Amino acid sequence: MIDSRAPNASPGAPRGQVQTRAVSDDEAGLRLDRWFQRHFPGLSHGALQKLLRTGQVRVDGKRAEGKDRVEPGQQVRLPPGVTLAPPPKPREIPTVSDRDAAEIQSLVIHRDDHVIVLNKPPGLAVQGGTGTERHIDGMLDALRFGFEDRPRLVHRLDKDTSGLLLIARTGQAAKRLAESFRDRETEKLYWAVVVGVPAQKEGDIDLPLAKRPGARDREMMQVDKEEGQKALTHFRELDRVGKRAALLALWPRTGRTHQLRVHCAAIGCPILGDGKYGGEEALLAAVADARRLHLHARRLLLPHPSGKGELQITAEPPPHFRRTVEAFGFSTDGD
Repeated sequence: MIDSRAPNASPGAPRGQVQTRAVSDDEAGLRLDRWFQRHFPGLSHGALQKLLRTGQVRVDGKRAEGKDRVEPGQQVRLPPGVTLAPPPKPREIPTVSDRDAAEIQSLVIHRDDHVIVLNKPPGLAVQGGTGTERHIDGMLDALRFGFEDRPRLVHRLDKDTSGLLLIARTGQAAKRLAESFRDRETEKLYWAVVVGVPAQKEGDIDLPLAKRPGARDREMMQVDKEEGQKALTHFRELDRVGKRAALLALWPRTGRTHQLRVHCAAIGCPILGDGKYGGEEALLAAVADARRLHLHARRLLLPHPSGKGELQITAEPPPHFRRTVEAFGFSTDGD
């Protein structure tokens, strides 16, 4: 017979009794489904979704979804039949090689008690995947800097995109940063060198995007005005070389996968080096670094996760981007 009593039930609590468990301080900002994974490793994803869908799991008496984030002190209703696993063993901090620790620490351009900001180089993946063993997520323990909590990724950049990457130092900071991105309180500025020039020097690219299968199971995005999700990018031309190339400032107003790359290609100005979306048209034979993606997360402006003031950070572009800007004689004023 399954023991359905939750661990905080009293010794005399009857079997099958509904119990509740409080969210602890170190669990702030966790998704509800991951909270369950931590405490109920034997509960399958499908079983949890059924409990959520039927309202058997509630947070502070209200229906919830797996993607909802929990806060300290909230009471999670545990339905009969759900049993906690034994307390987990103390987590060992993974070992990060000296080489990787030195590299990721060298990328830090801002650090306070709530957030760490990296200037990510092109070619370094943010998270692991098929064939990707070395990535930022695997090096985060080298960014503890005396904190007990493991730093947490807040958002991602493509492997070949350079620039600003936010890392939360606490659960509460992760929650607030995630809310800033979700509620579009974050202003993101990118620089891109594009092949060709836009028809207008400034404007909006309002083209919905949808996913489609790509070669070798690599997912791609495409403009789809019938089934695509809204995607909006504001752009301004900073400089140009005739009709050959331009330096653009890009402000994504939505956060779709590969949004800037698809939008630039859609208006006839593929980002230099973006063979995936621009094909051969994204290459310029006369440019030494033509096969490297020229997309850089230049500046971030958002509410500080401490709740006090704003966080504004600017990152210098990588060497290949600077070489191309200098080769074309682009002016970067007015970004």
